[in-house]
Amino acid sequence: MDQTYIIVIFAVLLIGFMIFSSRRNRKRQATLREAIVPGVEVMTNFGLFGKLLSVDEATNVAEIETSPGTIVRVHRQTLSKVVTPEELSPSTSGDAPRSVEEAMAIANREQADRDAAAKVDSEAPAYGERIDDPITKATTKRAPRAPKKTDD
Repeated sequence: MDQTYIIVIFAVLLIGFMIFSSRRNRKRQATLREAIVPGVEVMTNFGLFGKLLSVDEATNVAEIETSPGTIVRVHRQTLSKVVTPEELSPSTSGDAPRSVEEAMAIANREQADRDAAAKVDSEAPAYGERIDDPITKATTKRAPRAPKKTDD
């Protein structure tokens, strides 16, 4: 009897999750449809970037200009997102070098770090190799045994 209740509760939760996720997907698709208007930069599901020229609702065909004079026709449902200019431009964060000299200094520093790590790895013992470690020698060394007493 207890197992029946558990199965029923699990089934109700599963159906509730399916309804919730479908509503969330519909809402996301509706906002995407509103944002996709001619003149915006878009990205397709397969990674094609371009400027949206037109969308034909009757035939579900979208025309994208990937470069000046090159127009690609794709299915409207392949348009996955609207791309903002910040996403298209290279990162201008503080991590990016500002000059060639700074880039070379970063590259030299990284190479020195790799060389130091390789040196440490080459000096490390191989798997199963015994090493002479003064710490383990001191702790594993046995105390001298007293000589056996003999009855002579």
